[in-house]
Amino acid sequence: QVQLVESGGGLVQSGGSLRLSCAGSGFISSINDMGWYRQGAEKQRELVASVTRGGSVEYADSGRGRFIIPGDIRKKSVDLQMNDLKPKDTDIYYCNLVGEDRRREKSFWGQGTQVTVSS
Repeated sequence: QVQLVESGGGLVQSGGSLRLSCAGSGFISSINDMGWYRQGAEKQRELVASVTRGGSVEYADSGRGRFIIPGDIRKKSVDLQMNDLKPKDTDIYYCNLVGEDRRREKSFWGQGTQVTVSS
């Protein structure tokens, strides 16, 4: 089992920056990708940014150009650097890890961290 713990959320003014961190522990045979998702009340969880084992990065349109996803997924570690934050970025942000164990794909989630951007 893999456990993911997020940190770094909080309250920031519009135009400010936050850096979220995700640290994973536990064993899994291989990691395919790690990423960050967001979810608001009565909304589906949606991708913010992800990075694959091969280094390919994907950003949602909402964060492209403002967010960066540095990290080393081999170490089960990924951050989300969020710049020029806007009130619409307010949400709970979740770390995700997708990997394989015993030839089965598994997905793990952190508990989430609140990001609130004030206008």
